[in-house]
Amino acid sequence: MVNYPNGKKGGWTAAATSAGRRGMNLESDINRTNIFYLDRDQAVIHKKPTPVQIVKVDYPQRSAAKITEAYFKLPSTTDYNGIYRGRYIDFEAKECSLKTSFPFKMLHPHQIRHLDAVLRHGAIAFLIVRFTEYDETYFIPARNMIDFYNTADRHSIPYEWFGKTGRIIPSSFLKPVDYLQIIDELYFTEGGSLSDG
Repeated sequence: MVNYPNGKKGGWTAAATSAGRRGMNLESDINRTNIFYLDRDQAVIHKKPTPVQIVKVDYPQRSAAKITEAYFKLPSTTDYNGIYRGRYIDFEAKECSLKTSFPFKMLHPHQIRHLDAVLRHGAIAFLIVRFTEYDETYFIPARNMIDFYNTADRHSIPYEWFGKTGRIIPSSFLKPVDYLQIIDELYFTEGGSLSDG
């Protein structure tokens, strides 16, 4: 129980949230990690803005404008892009609350086409998928996901596939989703297991 200065009492329970998920989500974890990379001049990777068409704006005060109606102009491609060690980086990030599988409906066909296109042009493309029930965050090379997507006779990817195909992304306070560590291992070390595309 916590006693606040105004006399009110409050409480908390340790079972409510795990330490890994307390007030955080995948996007904010990636954004924090990207700021760390940028501050140390390791990489320049940003979240892509979603193009929006503003239709109606109200002006309740002269100094304040409030958007009351807007629409997405066109489907977005992927969530993040940038450059690392001279290579273009492009990736999508998804949080999955299911325990047994990742539904394909979470990935749109235009995103699959986009990832395939950037791979053909030499990008390092991948997905970051967090299974929130297990507090596990996976790095999945885009080629592996695209191949499964194109050949699967089902509407989801089994959870076990991520453990066999992907890599758990290391996490620390300063770098909650340290995906560059995986990229270094796969693309920039002698004998890295991935080819370009």
